[in-house]
Amino acid sequence: MDKIPCAVLGCTGLVGQYFVKLLLNHPFFEIKLLTASEKSAKRKFGESVKWMLSEDIPKELMEMVIEVTSVENILDSGVKVVFSALPSSIASDIEKNLMKNGVFVFSNSSSNRMDEIVPILIPEINPDHIKLAEAQKKKFGGFIITNSNCTTSGLVLALKPLLDFGIKKIFMNSYQSVSGAGRRGLPSMDILGNAIPFIKDEEEKVERETRKILGILKENSIENLEVEMFVNCCRIPTKIGHLESVLVELERDFTLEEIFERFKSFKGEPQNLNLPTAPESPLIVRIEEDRPQPEIDSEAGFPERAKGMAISIGRIRKKGKYLSFFLLVNNLIRGSAGGSILNAEFAYFKRIIGG
Repeated sequence: MDKIPCAVLGCTGLVGQYFVKLLLNHPFFEIKLLTASEKSAKRKFGESVKWMLSEDIPKELMEMVIEVTSVENILDSGVKVVFSALPSSIASDIEKNLMKNGVFVFSNSSSNRMDEIVPILIPEINPDHIKLAEAQKKKFGGFIITNSNCTTSGLVLALKPLLDFGIKKIFMNSYQSVSGAGRRGLPSMDILGNAIPFIKDEEEKVERETRKILGILKENSIENLEVEMFVNCCRIPTKIGHLESVLVELERDFTLEEIFERFKSFKGEPQNLNLPTAPESPLIVRIEEDRPQPEIDSEAGFPERAKGMAISIGRIRKKGKYLSFFLLVNNLIRGSAGGSILNAEFAYFKRIIGG
């Protein structure tokens, strides 16, 4: 099978590096273009990037010359699929211009998530929302599909199996790793031995995105889920993995056995399709009294290509109609690059890439 040539925009940042890692030897996609700011452009990838991952820089890409991120350079390259790790400050216009020029954009940026024609896609949860991308393609020739905020991605995956019980209220407190702020996001003296109970716009993003992702598609628009939410977000000095304490008030009574079974048996279309980046079990229930933990559980997921794509859930408790649990999401894989790649795989199987 001929692989689809693709580009990674913002390739030198932390999420960009994960895109590079996860796309290497991918069965469907092949990197043909790397872009970054003018500071890194016209230099070889191996010379320009400050590589932060434990594996070595891929030899196949060491000599690839980085181009300036511009619509013209991307269109001139001939790629039809791009993975965007661009900063929100510049992503919106570039991604929309690419979409209007027939390019299929899979974005990690928050810039276009709340656009009514753009789906925040998590295929295990809202596979039908991809119809918004199909409508974009009919109108513009290309489309934008975003993944969610990294904190949101873990929360909504855990909430999906609970929808049948009726969700009245959601309380969530997050304990988020420093990698969520990017490679240069926080000075060490601010966070070492400390906790910062404020992350700009994070709480608002989680609330807005959760309602949209769990909403119902009606024709070419989404009717958001109506639910009360109370979200608090805190930055802590861990490297990878966002831990979340979740308390949900449900409309009907339940047993813990029901909840355990719902979580453990939960699967979606990516699992039914055996997509390469889909974990066999999106939700992994931990029975230990002190799990999940970022240091231990951030790479949950099987097979190998799906490491970091599963959500770990533990400390599941009940009090009346309130359900409490902790979850851990890998913010750089499921919450960022891996989520976008899974979206692209799903779009590939739905035959809306190309053609």
